[in-house]
Amino acid sequence: MRRFGVEMGQDQTKQQIEKGLLLYQSNHTDKALHIWLKVLEKTSDPGGKFRVLGCLITAHSEMGKYRDMLKYALTQIDTAREMEDPDYLTEGYLNLARSNEKLCDFQKTVSYCKTCLNMQGTTTSLLLNGQVCLSMGNAFLGMSVFQKALENYEKGLRYSHNNDDKMLECRVCCSLGSFYTQLKDYEKALFFPCKAAELVNDYGKGWSLKYRAMSQYHMAVAYRKLGRLPDAMDCCEESMKIALQHGDRPLQSLCLLCFADIHRNRNDVEKAFPRYESSMCIMTETGNRLGQVQVYLGVAKCWLTQKELDKALDTVQRALELAEGLGNKLCILKAHCLNEGIFRSKEQQAELQEHVVKFHECVEEMELYCGMCGESIGEKNHQLQALPCSHVFHLKCLQSNGTRGCPNCRRSSLKPGYV
Repeated sequence: MRRFGVEMGQDQTKQQIEKGLLLYQSNHTDKALHIWLKVLEKTSDPGGKFRVLGCLITAHSEMGKYRDMLKYALTQIDTAREMEDPDYLTEGYLNLARSNEKLCDFQKTVSYCKTCLNMQGTTTSLLLNGQVCLSMGNAFLGMSVFQKALENYEKGLRYSHNNDDKMLECRVCCSLGSFYTQLKDYEKALFFPCKAAELVNDYGKGWSLKYRAMSQYHMAVAYRKLGRLPDAMDCCEESMKIALQHGDRPLQSLCLLCFADIHRNRNDVEKAFPRYESSMCIMTETGNRLGQVQVYLGVAKCWLTQKELDKALDTVQRALELAEGLGNKLCILKAHCLNEGIFRSKEQQAELQEHVVKFHECVEEMELYCGMCGESIGEKNHQLQALPCSHVFHLKCLQSNGTRGCPNCRRSSLKPGYV
């Protein structure tokens, strides 16, 4: 019994961390967490403490316990500062960025990611840059800053190719699927998660099943948008099955949202409502505020289907308040669009005009229009194409533009000698 109170040295710390990892990979999460917490309490090895905090951060992220994830990330960055090691600092700031990304605090995410990229670390920390770019891209997408989101995703892809990191490539492809879903290029929205699914099939034998589940979920979203509802249901069911097996609460909430949207598309609101409610419960528990906005918007559309205008208006108002708090401009735009339709039905002209103006202000702010033809982007399904500057245009407009470069910034049309 006396040995139980003795501090763990470096070797014992390493052994216990590995024991926890084996248990965690075998789906014995509670036992793994118990071991890791004991290591955290007893270890005298700073490097071991940093590593066990990393295990706790990953585990709590996958369980959807994002507030605990942030708590351990803050402890980890304190440990890294004590060690004064640039590699540990870079990894610590990346985990802080990810924690804030999960909690939808996108401004903090971007700030921590920039700190990571400014760190003068070794080759080890440079290998994390692709993951930093992915997290920063997700944060910019969360704020509807589409050009910067795409710019970071493309950097992330370059890092994944340069380092032959197939897992990172898979994750970036899923994020690109979400990017193009939001801009309503549903062909690309399906292409990228299909590419992710191919990577899982070709390289993912030793990967966590979460990568398969993730790609299937994003395929389900794209199939639904394309109107291929049976395909969407099949992919979502497969994703949900894996999420339930592994206790992945965040993915469960997203699948429930997708199921609800599929039922709504089938005009079966009686099936949609309870799934929206279940999704909202988990998203509230995990702290996914952006997901909550998407649930509110889906519920509002169901109320509109049933001609319940006042209930729809109340639900849209909740979505709008939450979206404004997050700074998600696309959801703000969608809320104004729904309000416009509600007030048109109510024949309330002053309120209708107010939301029409705000809708167009959002379009201008996000630059959601093609700089060549002037028509909006993201209003309906269009094939899109990005230039090297990450500005996005209608594909048909680029094809007719020739080599005149980007009309938004003219960057690609200027030769270095004339800059």
